[in-house]
Parts: sequence; C-alpha cells; structure tokens
Amino acid sequence: MLTTIDAREKADALARGAITARLAACAQISGPVTSVYRWQGEVVTEREWQVLLKTTAVRFDALAAHLRAAHDYDTPEIIATPVSHGDPAYLAWVHDETQPE
Repeated sequence: MLTTIDAREKADALARGAITARLAACAQISGPVTSVYRWQGEVVTEREWQVLLKTTAVRFDALAAHLRAAHDYDTPEIIATPVSHGDPAYLAWVHDETQPE
C-alpha cells in the first residue's frame, strides 16, 4: 500500500503507527519526492514523502482506515497494488507480522 505526506516526521509517524498496530509488516519511507497534481481547480507542485507499507489483502481495509484516521490530508493517497509473485518465506513473514495479537 502506498501513501504520501508532506513532512518526514509525519511519514515516520504513519509508518511506526501501522507497524505498531500490526497492520503492516514493514514500511519504507522515500523522499522527498515532487508531486504535481490538480487540487481544487489549480495545478500545484509539492514536496512529499512516500510511505510504502507491506501488508496483506486481508488487512487492507484496516490499514486504510488507520491511514485515513492518522493522516491530515483531506483526501490522502491510499492505493494498493497486488503482489503477483514473491519469495514464499518473505510473504509468510508479512502474513505473520500482520496478524492481530
């Protein structure tokens, strides 16, 4: 799952919160990145940090809800891409780390 946010500290908080809640097994923060998009009728350019969260399809809804609640954007980017292949041991680790306690 991918999201973006406007400050490194906020990216750290989103990542740590998702891991602590066992909604994601791992989070990677990249940035800054430059985002260009149309918002409220204007084209804007902003500096953001990307947070890539490794989770399972079963945990998507819970992680998305967590991100919406923790995010300060009106409409946060919350997108997921399916994994078509992966090392079985790594995928098992992601599964195990995202199980509720």
